[in-house]
Amino acid sequence: MSAWATIALLVVSNIFMTLAWYGHLKLQQLKVIGDSTPLIIVILISWGIAFAEYCFMVPANRFGFHENGGSFTLPQLKVMQEAITLVIFTVFTVVFFRGEALHWNHLAAFMCLIAAVYFVFMK
Repeated sequence: MSAWATIALLVVSNIFMTLAWYGHLKLQQLKVIGDSTPLIIVILISWGIAFAEYCFMVPANRFGFHENGGSFTLPQLKVMQEAITLVIFTVFTVVFFRGEALHWNHLAAFMCLIAAVYFVFMK
């Protein structure tokens, strides 16, 4: 599998992950689910979304891993996944939660993760 296909699978996976973890908060804001919705229902909905996440994450890691013919070491896959998670989460926050402000420290944290990606790929 190409490196780009692995990255694409990681991006799709992280979109589902972000929806599974934080989507219920937006559904609550939109009054699709209420404060009185039992937590077990919210968990089951999130698990259903998380299943889709795993359907992309597992192949990304399996086929992207260098010992399976992929392009990346295990640390590279993990650090890339974390950086992708932050990008997806940031877009999600800005687009769906317009009241949430991003500040300089969020940018600083993002830059630290970019540095981590650089260092993990450094020879």
